[in-house]
This record gives sequence, structure tokens and C-alpha cells, in this order.
Amino acid sequence: MYCLQWLLPVLLIPKPLNPALWFNHSVFMGFYLLSFLLERKPCTICALVFLAALFLICYSCWGNCFLYHCQDSAMPHAGHHPAIGAT
Repeated sequence: MYCLQWLLPVLLIPKPLNPALWFNHSVFMGFYLLSFLLERKPCTICALVFLAALFLICYSCWGNCFLYHCQDSAMPHAGHHPAIGAT
């Protein structure tokens, strides 16, 4: 389980707020994971635990999945919020 210390922080890296940077972030994270898996060759258990955690985060649309953006996830909007009164 030593190799999980290099994989689990990847799940904590937040997505950029600017939607124009989501593709660049996804490509970077994909290349990082691919190069890590090819270079370090983590054990099967570590790889399965990481892939299960990644699947659960992306399946639940928790908002931190770097593979795609869920439509239902709450992202901060730069515009006016209707619940805030007019100033």
C-alpha cells in the first residue's frame, strides 16, 4: 500500500473554476496517471483501490472528477445569484 501515497493526492486536486481549462486539466491528469502507472508499476491492490475510488467519485458526480463535468454538480457562477437581494 506504499504506492497509494502517490495516487490518492491526485483525487484531491481541485478542478479549475474556469470551464475553458477543464480539458487541459483532464489531459494533464490523464497523462500524469498513465505515466505514473507505466513508470512505478503499482501493485494490483493499490491500482484497484485507486480505480475504485476514482469510479465512485466520478459515478456520484461529487464535483471533483477530472474525467468529465457532471451537469448536476454545483459549480460557482460568476453572475448574479437570484437568492441575493438587489443592491
